[in-house]
Amino acid sequence: MERWKGRVALVTGASVGIGAAVARALVQQGMRVVGCARNVDKIEKLAAECQSAGYSGTLIPYKCDLSNEEEILSMFSAIKTLHQGVDVCINNAGLAHNEPLLSGKTEGWRNMIDVNVLALAICTREAYKSMKERNVDDGQIININSMGGHRMVPSADEHFYCATKYAVTALTEGLRQELREANTHIRATCISPGIVETEFAFRHHNSDPEKAAAVYESIKCLKAEDIASAVTYVLSAPPHVQIGDVQMRPVEQVS
Repeated sequence: MERWKGRVALVTGASVGIGAAVARALVQQGMRVVGCARNVDKIEKLAAECQSAGYSGTLIPYKCDLSNEEEILSMFSAIKTLHQGVDVCINNAGLAHNEPLLSGKTEGWRNMIDVNVLALAICTREAYKSMKERNVDDGQIININSMGGHRMVPSADEHFYCATKYAVTALTEGLRQELREANTHIRATCISPGIVETEFAFRHHNSDPEKAAAVYESIKCLKAEDIASAVTYVLSAPPHVQIGDVQMRPVEQVS
């Protein structure tokens, strides 16, 4: 991780869960991390904790609604002005709504596409532009996907969400191919966790907290820090090594 010290990483959805753990890990490794979310109160608290812990990097909170392209573009413009640009882009933000294919609301479907697919693609495009403008040829784009992007969960509440994660799988491979065609050494990686104990299930099943709790009580789940470790593993790989897809799940998880 030595070569990343002092360089700039963008982590989307950095206020809680996997995003917060990734942001903390990268600051600990000496990176300047822009952590964005719709609400930055928790990121500001995390930034203070990192500073108190004496980490060599810094965490910069940035308020951004990723379902709004103008806000994303404004964020990248601010990063360019204040920090020159993005060297590492961690597309972590994602959400799920209980909207089955046969009875779901279009609004919920659209929100999942906006955040899980379009925001990821927009941030990727803008991060690549930032790298090329500054002749950064060793940058890294990491998409936090899901095992739901590789197999369909047998639950109607999850089907549309899984479809957006299948899109992330396809977008990551498409990105890898386009980066090769562009003769760049910028790398693209997809990290696909199984069940991770975060606030995700409680947001997904917001009307049924007992159901959400049951998800995490059934087995020994992954922790957000496990995913952060996977991110640092990917970043620490030698520049000539392309890690395409990291699939990780709890030992006890069935599928």
